[in-house]
Order: sequence, then C-alpha cells, then structure tokens
Amino acid sequence: MVVKEMTADSMPDWLKEGIDHLWLPYTQMKDAPLPSPVIKTEGQTITLADGRELIDGCSSWWTTCHGYNHPHILSAMKDQMEQVSHVMFGGLANEPAYRLAKRLADIAPGNLTRVFLAESGSVSVEVAMKMAMQFWINQGHHTHKKFACFVDAYHGDTLGTMALCDPDDGMHKMFGGALTEQYVLKLPKDDESRQAFESFIRDHANELAAVVVEPLVQGAGGLKFHDEACLRFIRKVTRKHSVLLIFDEIMTGFGRTGTMFAADAADVVPDIMTVSKAMTGGVIPLSAAISTDEVAAPFLSSDADHALMHGPTFMGHALGCAAANASLDLFEQEPRLEQVAEIEKQFQNKLMAAQNIKGVADVRVRGAIGVIQLGQSPDLNWLKTRFVEKGVFIRPFGDVIYAMPPFTTTEAELNTIIDTMIDVTREWSRRTFG
Repeated sequence: MVVKEMTADSMPDWLKEGIDHLWLPYTQMKDAPLPSPVIKTEGQTITLADGRELIDGCSSWWTTCHGYNHPHILSAMKDQMEQVSHVMFGGLANEPAYRLAKRLADIAPGNLTRVFLAESGSVSVEVAMKMAMQFWINQGHHTHKKFACFVDAYHGDTLGTMALCDPDDGMHKMFGGALTEQYVLKLPKDDESRQAFESFIRDHANELAAVVVEPLVQGAGGLKFHDEACLRFIRKVTRKHSVLLIFDEIMTGFGRTGTMFAADAADVVPDIMTVSKAMTGGVIPLSAAISTDEVAAPFLSSDADHALMHGPTFMGHALGCAAANASLDLFEQEPRLEQVAEIEKQFQNKLMAAQNIKGVADVRVRGAIGVIQLGQSPDLNWLKTRFVEKGVFIRPFGDVIYAMPPFTTTEAELNTIIDTMIDVTREWSRRTFG
C-alpha cells in the first residue's frame, strides 16, 4: 500500500492551532512528529483528516475490545444521557452503577465482591493501596505501610502508583528519591527467585500492606510474560504469611490474555483486584478496585474513622457505568473470548516468522497480545511514522513492537497487522545492521 504523507494544506486548523497549547502523553514534543488527526472511527478503522484509513493495532491503549462505535454501547449511553448522565455518588444512587457493581461481583474471581468505582486505572490502584493500608490500620496494626512490587512493573502515573513501578528501568526513574520507596523484587519464576521471594515476604510480613502484581503480563514495563505457576506461588506465599495480594488487571482484565481475567487462568483469587481500560469498551473512562468481603470487614464499624475516606468527584459516573454494563452485555452475547483464542492462534502461526529477523531478541504471544522484542532500543519516531505510512496504527515503546488489536478484528485485518509488523521490523533491521 502506498500512502501519501500529510501536508500543511491537509492538516486541519484545530491541530495547527491547538498543538502549541497541549501536553502530549509520553512525548518529547520538541522533535516528535505531529499526532495523526482523526475524524472518524468505526470497527477497527481509524480515518484521518486527509482521508487515509488505518487499521487499529493497539485498541487505543488496549481499551476498544469491541472495536470502535459498537452500536449497543452507543445506544446504552444515549439512553442514559437522556435520563441521568451524572449525579454525585455521596448520598445519591444511580441505577447503572449499582447494577454494574453486582455484575462485576458476579464475574470477578472467587469472593471479590466489594466494588469501588473510580475514573481511571491509576486511581483504582491508588484506592487499592489505600484499602490495603487501612485494612491493617483499622485492626490496630500500624506497621503495615510498605508494598512489594516487581522488576519491570508499571502500575500508573500518579505519585503513589509511580512508586510501584520499576525504579531503575521504568519510565518514572527520574523521580527516584522523591517517591515513597517500596520493595522491588524479582518475579518468582525459578527456584532461586522463589526462595528469595518467600524469604523476603517471611522477613517483612509485619511491614507489608500488600504485594502488587500485574498477572501474566507486565504491560507498560515492556510486555514481559510470566506463567500461571508464578501467580499461584505468589498467592501461596502471601497467604502463608498473612500478606494481602493485589492483582492489577487494568490491562489484562476483560479478556485480553484469553480468559475474562488473568486470575481465572491461574485459578488464583487476590484480595483486591483493579480493572479499567476495556471495562467500558474504550468509550469513556471508568475503573474499579474490587475487594473481598474479608478485606472490607474491618471498614464496617461504629467508628467513623474506619470508613474508607476516598471519593472521586465522578465516582460511579452513571454514563460510564451504562457503557460498562453494555460492554458486559457484549461479552455475554457475542463470542469475545473465542475471538481472542482465534487471534492468539493467528499470532502464533504468523508472527513467529519475525524470530528470523536480525536484531530480534524475542517473539511472544499471549491471548490477543503479539510482541516482537528488539535487541536494542530503536528510533521510535521512525517506527511510528512507518506504521502510519503503511496504513496500520501501532505504537511501539521501549524495545518492543507489539499489537493488541480489538477482539473483533477480522482475519484479513489481523493478517495486515502482522504482515506490517514483520515488514517494518525487517526495514528497521536493514537500517540498523545493513
């Protein structure tokens, strides 16, 4: 496919006039190419202002699991807007939020039944951290103030969650010394790391509020995978030493790794689980921190100070909850997990060819996630531009070129995504190694 570049004449006025007034995410704006202006989305297609169409290979940061503009979600939101778009959650109740809480409790692993509704993934992790600390405080245990997390972890961009990210190689490393220092451990994936993990938890149990992990796939820390046995071991050790376990399923939740939640694949029930991203089908922000009844119990007291003192302005946002309920309808009515299985099979059959390209360090697949890891950090701006020029929207980061397409992606669309990933990786290899 030959695709023309955007010219000044084809660039919309709103982009030219607004670009100098915005902070862009994770972007060195001095030398970054302009973002591609979007005028329409439909299914897996992103239409740009100059008429070009891109196949979406990353589900708008891993959110649009049903594709763009699914009529069932849009209809539910339209109906909700005409009734109650938002009312405060303190002292007032809205039907979509209460129905969503019950539905999340019904599908969440094990006895995860108490739902705190927030507005972003980072905030839901902050709430989970706060729950874990106060769980101990409410019982008179005031030493449980630290968290254990893992090398290559990423849990968010707010100050509390930044402290849970890898402090050496993570994107927030420049804030070292300014954040609350947490314990960063190696994932227990072999005998040596298992022994070290159990020894650490045993020795520090009295100061830990919780262990926090991204189950099966560490997302923005480099899309690193670990297996179900690793999660089962973490759960076994934390339970043995009476330490809470938090699963950050913001990226993995709602089908991305092949089961509704990554916890389901491991048959592990954490004490608290956070979800967001695909929760509303990528239409509107919403998140949740879901705890067990056992975690909630110390908060139920005649002492007002034992209440969880947290309440975002848009907590339980009726419009967002209506979208989330509609998204859950689609998981019940349409074969989403079967579609994920087909995407995984196609990735395994085709993407592995990239292993033969010089400079590729690894190729890995889990559910609707396909990753090409390079042996060195590439020119990311060049890569991003080449994908757009070839008609696919993929946004590499660090040393990985990856795809997380919508679950509704057709076989032909996924073939195009995979072929383009391999073609661009070959181009990168020739530019790098000759």
